[in-house]
Amino acid sequence: MNYNLLMEKEIKSLDYRPKLLLHVCCGPCSSAVLEVLNKYFDITIYYYNPNTYPYDEFKKRLDQVVKLINEGYDNKINIIEGSYDDEDFYKFIEGHESDKEGGPRCHLCYRYRLENTCKFAKENNYDYFCTTLSVSPYKDSKVLNEIGKELEEKYNIKYLYSDFKKKDGYKRSIELSSKYKLYRQDYCGCKYSMH
Repeated sequence: MNYNLLMEKEIKSLDYRPKLLLHVCCGPCSSAVLEVLNKYFDITIYYYNPNTYPYDEFKKRLDQVVKLINEGYDNKINIIEGSYDDEDFYKFIEGHESDKEGGPRCHLCYRYRLENTCKFAKENNYDYFCTTLSVSPYKDSKVLNEIGKELEEKYNIKYLYSDFKKKDGYKRSIELSSKYKLYRQDYCGCKYSMH
């Protein structure tokens, strides 16, 4: 399944500028994704990452998202900081602490963050929800999009299918990170991903 093509078809079908709740994990991943989506959607960034350890790192990554928005965008992109419910997150992935990186623990993490994003989007009358996670070559876009589809059906709100690493999206995120001098972390987020 070419999820990038599905996204492009969806965008071409738009006859208005929809409201999109975009889950973001960090500034670097947000950069290339915002460059694509900002042309077509009224975007609200939803920074919901209770998986990020320690809390100082959570705040540092949020600061980089704010920096990117302030320096890179003339039109107003709102940012909502989700709660840091790390204890609930660690309960949710219990039993998967020793999974290898990219395995079932990570898939649970995708689900945890995407479901929270989806619920928030539904409760606040957004037209779509989406995540920047697929820009990373380390994230499984098939799993992400399958979760998005399930949540779309469960909550009756549109999920924007995507694979932002396509068409050199990841490469572009590196270029934009350099342009805006964004901090690029060397681990995904949770304490089990620290090497």
